[in-house]
Amino acid sequence: MISEIDLKDRLADALEKGMTYKTYRKLIDDLMAEGQSTGHTQNEDMLNYSNLSVRRMKRWDKTFKLSPEAKTFLENYEKSVNFLVITEGWCGDAAHANPILNKIVETAPNLQMKFVLRDDNDDLISEFLTNGGKSIPKLIALDQEQKVLFTWGPRPTEATNLVDDYKLKHGQLTPEFKEDLQKWYNKDKGQNIVKDIIALLSEV
Repeated sequence: MISEIDLKDRLADALEKGMTYKTYRKLIDDLMAEGQSTGHTQNEDMLNYSNLSVRRMKRWDKTFKLSPEAKTFLENYEKSVNFLVITEGWCGDAAHANPILNKIVETAPNLQMKFVLRDDNDDLISEFLTNGGKSIPKLIALDQEQKVLFTWGPRPTEATNLVDDYKLKHGQLTPEFKEDLQKWYNKDKGQNIVKDIIALLSEV
């Protein structure tokens, strides 16, 4: 654990050096062209996961739509909030979430967002664990003084409940469940993520 002052400095540094969504996507594509993935572990599995994630992100970039109500809320949101997203290009949950988060921020004039890679920021993700693990994506919402307003991730609430219930009954996630989770993401079409983020922004 680091002190509150050091954490604020660390978050400010991450925001300054972090990537835009466009730069993040380009980094993944450039690494894949060289047969690599983001992260410190390099193997064929990670490259395959990255390939799958890129296909998902491209699909959401093209097909995701905000509801009229969500669009109105975001366009009129008056508070200035910075989103810092800790992520990796191979992460399946991030592939579903990050394009949605990008669309949210694009729609809201007072929201800004930067991305940093988990494996390059171990000290940072260690401050924002999920049930003791370094699960991603992890969104950290900050005010202009780097005060943490809320965190979100690694999954939307409904998906989190599905995962927690399955783990409680079966002990671990099976390949079959992971396929069912992908089907849930496709059926939900990003709407639970939007609902979560708007609910959290409403409380700021």
